[in-house]
Amino acid sequence: MHDRDDSTLAAQIAHALGDRIVDGELPPGARLRQDYVAAEFGASHVPVREAFRRLVARGLAAAEPRRGVRVAPLDAASIREVTEMRAALEALALRHAVPLLDKAALAEAEAALKAGEASTEIAVWEAANRRFHSVLLAASGMARLLATLDDLHAASARFLFAAWRDLEWQPRSAREHRAILKAARAGDAVTAAALLERHILAAGEALIRSLGAAERRAV
Repeated sequence: MHDRDDSTLAAQIAHALGDRIVDGELPPGARLRQDYVAAEFGASHVPVREAFRRLVARGLAAAEPRRGVRVAPLDAASIREVTEMRAALEALALRHAVPLLDKAALAEAEAALKAGEASTEIAVWEAANRRFHSVLLAASGMARLLATLDDLHAASARFLFAAWRDLEWQPRSAREHRAILKAARAGDAVTAAALLERHILAAGEALIRSLGAAERRAV
């Protein structure tokens, strides 16, 4: 029973800290201190260490020998790594998903697309964008792949929240989403996957440019 409690608490701590990292409340390089986190959550160090391990596995934190755990950096190399992983894995998932998409999934993807188009706040748009991608990919039924993509989407959201002010994030993304959805509706898995891969790679390059602009303003 105790192990299950620790595991549940570790998941809760990891989720809470992960949200703070994604939305920028915990900035890149910030040290994650076991004592402070344990006191905040009323936990022992065991679930806190496990929570830190989960954050490292998700790419949101980095463990440094003799220096503890810190929030992962925001840099071009990190964005490119996450982007290329997402592009390859989402294309794989979509190729498997398209033949299995039903009317309900396609309607939900359309609804998510419209919600993103109608949004004026980046957090609302990001949630709609994530829902659009996840709805289309869920039909693949590839549980391990989808879990990995959930982590990659969290990392992508963090990059987006850090750099969105310099992005033309809405119109281009909507056009590309509509093209992906059109191919998926037609049952053309090859075209849909190719469009999705290009869409993710282009978004990653735009994020890298925007991050550079934000860093130049901060100097």
